[in-house]
Amino acid sequence: MKRPRSVFCVGLALQDTILTLDRIPDQAVKVYAKGRREVGGGPAATAAVTVARLGGHASIAARIGEDNIGATIRAEFDAWRVDTTWLCAFRDVQSSGAVVLVDSGGERLIVAYADPDLPSAADWLEPESWGDAVLCDLTWPEGALRCLHAARAAAIPSLLDADISRHAPTIVATIVEAADHVIFSRPGLAQFAGTESVDEGLRIARRSSHIFVGVTDGADGLYWLENGEVCNAPPPHVDVVDTTGAGDAFHGAFALALAHGRPIADAIAFSNTVAALKCSRPGGRAGLPDPAALRSFMPGLDLDWLTAGE
Repeated sequence: MKRPRSVFCVGLALQDTILTLDRIPDQAVKVYAKGRREVGGGPAATAAVTVARLGGHASIAARIGEDNIGATIRAEFDAWRVDTTWLCAFRDVQSSGAVVLVDSGGERLIVAYADPDLPSAADWLEPESWGDAVLCDLTWPEGALRCLHAARAAAIPSLLDADISRHAPTIVATIVEAADHVIFSRPGLAQFAGTESVDEGLRIARRSSHIFVGVTDGADGLYWLENGEVCNAPPPHVDVVDTTGAGDAFHGAFALALAHGRPIADAIAFSNTVAALKCSRPGGRAGLPDPAALRSFMPGLDLDWLTAGE
């Protein structure tokens, strides 16, 4: 029997409270939400669910607390069939959480909390195999570096989800350099490079160690450097309902394409389609498409490789 390609994801797993309202307030006022949902979130975590949703094997390595929220996070991973062997629960700390405001246009405002007492050490992270590709975010530097160094030593493709970070620029730069493929969010690139210019930012961010460096920019899709030139691939058009988790979905799809050894052009087209289709549906993880939804949405997209294993 063929096995699904696997992606080992390292980073943040948290619980989101998603509140929908007509408009995100721009001042301190009391407003009433039109709806409320409790779902799991986090860049690496939602990327892992994306991989599983697309038929790959996903593992998540993350830190949670021994609390009710942590139990909920683990149960949701189990429901999505994500391997939680390396989801580590610690005593006397709180699991991470966020409140997400989503307006009628699908845009969002996120307020996140991570317990500063969560242990930072990653020496306990010793999987027998890192799979066919690894993906990490910037929220846990020790875990990210352990993952990326192991991937490079084993010649496994790696992908860094480089969003905005609360860590020191020198630490972030070390993580960025350790990855083979780096895809920033637009705010993440601006923070890292110190410029709002996509062109200049990508050139500043580029390292000799990189195979690929790019940045997602919402409805404009992906920008990346190729042979010294900035290229762009816009996503397919959809009626946007909820952008929550779209960037995470893009990264998860891209990592799965790397795990399958797909050319970069195929990985971009695939990831753009996954992220766009997610935006057409409400909910972060609930809106993630499966292969059948992708084929229905874009019949011309080559997905034969997606169900091919080894």
